[in-house]
Amino acid sequence: MPFPLVPGRRSFAKIALVGGTAPFLAATAPGSTSAPGRCRAARLRLPGPTGPYPVGARVLHLVDSSRNDPWAPGIGVRELMVTVLRPASARPGFPRVPHLTPGAAEAFTLLAHRIRPHLPATGVDWSSTLTRARAGAPPRPGPRPVLLYSPGGGDARTMGSSLAIDLASHGWTVILVDHPGDGSEVEFPDERPGRDRVRTTVLRPDLDAATFRTVIDTRVADLRFVLDALGPERVGVYGHSAGGTAAVQALHEDRRIAAAVNLEGYLDQLDGELLPVAREGTVRPLLLAGTDGFRNARLDRSWAALLAHAGPVTRRQLDGTAHWVFTDYAALVPQLHEAGLMTAAGRAAMVGGADPRVTVPAVRGLVRSFFARHVRG
Repeated sequence: MPFPLVPGRRSFAKIALVGGTAPFLAATAPGSTSAPGRCRAARLRLPGPTGPYPVGARVLHLVDSSRNDPWAPGIGVRELMVTVLRPASARPGFPRVPHLTPGAAEAFTLLAHRIRPHLPATGVDWSSTLTRARAGAPPRPGPRPVLLYSPGGGDARTMGSSLAIDLASHGWTVILVDHPGDGSEVEFPDERPGRDRVRTTVLRPDLDAATFRTVIDTRVADLRFVLDALGPERVGVYGHSAGGTAAVQALHEDRRIAAAVNLEGYLDQLDGELLPVAREGTVRPLLLAGTDGFRNARLDRSWAALLAHAGPVTRRQLDGTAHWVFTDYAALVPQLHEAGLMTAAGRAAMVGGADPRVTVPAVRGLVRSFFARHVRG
């Protein structure tokens, strides 16, 4: 296979030791000053893409009038926010896209430690991080293969920016899909009856089986609606956690999806009922990617049910890592730890102890090599 087995824990440690002395990413510590006597919160950075193309970004507000919102029925329709990332023409003058919009950053500042308890409650300037995508940069001419991304439960689409922008820099069009009401925060262009401009998550830690079922069913419907609205005929889908669950089930239900990557999502319901794709198998390529820090009996059982069928399904594991290593937290959490805003235990619980100079390229390479084989232009 073009992509070798991901290094184990010992390999990660060895590579980290020879990775050089220059910092992979730098965070401004909360005690640093921009002027005498002035303190500022930590400013976090995302790693740049590795492909040959600059990346342009366009944000779209999509409305599905055929469905109502399961979390806020007063809205009367199902609304989505998506970001379309494409290889762009190299022209100067287009601003870098912020990681979080101003309203989303304000909400996330209040919500971050409630959604992810290991994150700090204060001391971070979540509004200051910029991505490497350029707002409004014109796309390069010619057709491009398309990938859809569904984030983890309780996360916004923006927490998948680094991987998506890297994929776009290598030639794909990547569509980041938010799932409002489920995602931590989603900012819309304006208010409307039934919702504020910024919607925050309705999910709670004591998630029950009925709620989880609604999460997955809604996400699958959201992904299929994006395909209907934007029109690509052959796509790949990838997702993290609940987004991975939805990606695999969408692969099962929609023939337009040529291949999928599940970044550590369960393939069953909370009551133990296997998803149809796990019961019946798939004839289209699927990658199951996990970590040793999150692996558990439920994940093994639901993945084993799918792997028991004959079909083009591959399982890979990244050792020395944990669940959120597949997201932007892979780069952000180590910076928070180094700035003294997170404990070593909190870092390990979220992304593991491996160096981001190793884990970020490993995740990117794993996903990119899979889609290079199965979703080409």
